[in-house]
Amino acid sequence: MTKRRVLWVTGAGSGMGRAAAIAAGTSGWRVAVSGRRADALAETAAQVRAAGGEAFEVPVDVRDAAALADAHARIAQSCGPVDALVLAAGLNAPRRNWANQSLEEFAAIVDTNLTSIARAVDLVLPGMRQRERGDIVVISSRAGWRFSPDSGVAYSASKTALSPLVSSINDQEGRHDIEACHLCPGEVDTDFLDLRPNVPGAEQRATMLTADDVGRAVQFVLESPPHVRIDELVISPASQR
Repeated sequence: MTKRRVLWVTGAGSGMGRAAAIAAGTSGWRVAVSGRRADALAETAAQVRAAGGEAFEVPVDVRDAAALADAHARIAQSCGPVDALVLAAGLNAPRRNWANQSLEEFAAIVDTNLTSIARAVDLVLPGMRQRERGDIVVISSRAGWRFSPDSGVAYSASKTALSPLVSSINDQEGRHDIEACHLCPGEVDTDFLDLRPNVPGAEQRATMLTADDVGRAVQFVLESPPHVRIDELVISPASQR
């Protein structure tokens, strides 16, 4: 029997992270799901199992470096070495302009959207180097690909920084067959929209991408042939300009 590959998904309690975890379950991965809310992770895990995958729940706040390291150790012990990592945890705030933003919220956004990504990558890289194989998908944002004024100062800055972070992984770790993708979705209809200063209504949401659209894109990256590296992938709703 072929051993199931192990995928670790952060931000898996809802939205794009949950969709990526479920899509992986459909493809037979053993999926470790992480997020802050244990009840939400339990629902994600149940859907992964219903899709035919194996699921392991590891609640953690990605901003807590010690807890994140402990989560990685638990996954390795219970599921095996992490073969692929999908990073979907994200944060923004309604007050997002220079005129009204809180620098405390600014720091939390950057820690969630950027620093925690580096922490998680740093945890999995040694094992991936040893096995000479690894896949990393950083779910960023269209704001990380092209300046989006409404996304906010902290969010735009943190997401834009992910592009060189991913490029550095490919440049420095490619010789170990480790591949990273900067995945930049446009507007997606998830609960994350509730953090906007003006929350979109049903009519506007109906024109957006769905979380499942992003989940399929993640799976496309993970299941591409080993000789194919997708450095950056931008997906947008057809209506977005």
